Amino acid sequence: MRIGAGILGAALCLGMVPLKASAQSEWQSVEQIQTYSITGDSGVDLYASIGERGPKIGKEVRAIAHTNFKLTWTRDYRPQPDGACTLVSARPKLIITYTLPKPASALSSELKRKWDVFFTGVHKHELVHGVIITDMVKEIERVSVGLSVADDPKCAKIRTELTAKLGEISKAQQKRSSDYDRMEMGEGGNVHQLILQFVNGAGR
Repeated sequence: MRIGAGILGAALCLGMVPLKASAQSEWQSVEQIQTYSITGDSGVDLYASIGERGPKIGKEVRAIAHTNFKLTWTRDYRPQPDGACTLVSARPKLIITYTLPKPASALSSELKRKWDVFFTGVHKHELVHGVIITDMVKEIERVSVGLSVADDPKCAKIRTELTAKLGEISKAQQKRSSDYDRMEMGEGGNVHQLILQFVNGAGR
């Protein structure tokens, strides 16, 4: 999630929690949290510090929080007696990293109460991005395992076909994440309300 004009604009993004095993094979993602330090004695100051120190999205925009992932695969392509090639297994290794803000020093009791509400909401928002990423990996696994291409004894054509399928799945994941951010961070959205309440107590 990123900070934009005014309080915030449309965003692209917010552990160690094992996820449910895939239906295709027994695997679990690894989720981890990284933090960056912020300073301030009020909600306004802490939010301003987030704007100065938050993770960069692109060259210009600073994020409140960010979800990133590293995905690698172990795939087993098997030439078939009829000259086809079949992908008989595809096992993912998925590491999801959430980058979240953390006050560098102790907060007053009232400010800590407000911070805890804000942080919890931001973290929950980013966890949904983690679910979207995990769903993408499960969909990749679903379309990969059992994929077969005729007249491909060297298992070259199948890689090209699989790459095309993966590109479409990745685009769908990016759109789903963008749509979610737009809803959450737009006027009246959950994250928009969290920020208003944290900075000045306004909102629903």
